[in-house]
Amino acid sequence: MKKILLLHGAIGASDQLIPIAEKLGDKFDIHRLNFSGHGGGILPREAFSIKFFSNDVLKWMDLLSIKKIDIFGYSMGGYVALYLAKNYPDRIGKIFTFATKFEWTEEGAEKESKRLIPEKIEEKLPVFAQALKQRHAPADWKAVLTNTAGMMREMGKNNPLKESDFSDIEGEVMVSVGDSDKMVSHEETINVYKKFKKGSLTVFPNTPHPIEQIDVLMLSNAIKKFMEG
Repeated sequence: MKKILLLHGAIGASDQLIPIAEKLGDKFDIHRLNFSGHGGGILPREAFSIKFFSNDVLKWMDLLSIKKIDIFGYSMGGYVALYLAKNYPDRIGKIFTFATKFEWTEEGAEKESKRLIPEKIEEKLPVFAQALKQRHAPADWKAVLTNTAGMMREMGKNNPLKESDFSDIEGEVMVSVGDSDKMVSHEETINVYKKFKKGSLTVFPNTPHPIEQIDVLMLSNAIKKFMEG
């Protein structure tokens, strides 16, 4: 049975992907992974970065003696998957990304990082703040947000994946985005999709950015079709 690894997004955790895992479990051997410092894991001393989270995946694969794996990546998880495909092409098979932001500029990164100020979230979105607290306990959810904001600012200064890197990826890549995503533009998604040697594009209708708000059956069926093809 083909193995697929599901990777969560920034400030997220692998349990958010359980509904997708359940839909895919009849066809594939599904695995989930929490990036360091997420989902209750101990906060690392090293700063958050795409490279650091990519090493999480490689260490996990080595621990389970997995030589190569297909990946579904939500948001940051998709970015990590593509970084791995570029730098470790022998370890990564097919990649399906959903709501992954590719365009990182200093101005854009600063804008996104300002959405991760814990005090503002507590004030304006107390329910979301409580959810983050529970998601990352016993680690400090505020530290997770602060470290993620720092990673975003660094990505704005030096994007880990340059435009030319996407055309170097040899494997099959499905890039997908919701038509109502306010964080990821259609333009950046289409621009990157066109650069892959074996790229496909899907735009999901009536779909915003948060993974909790997607039609799980619609997404899982798209993943199945791509991974089985």
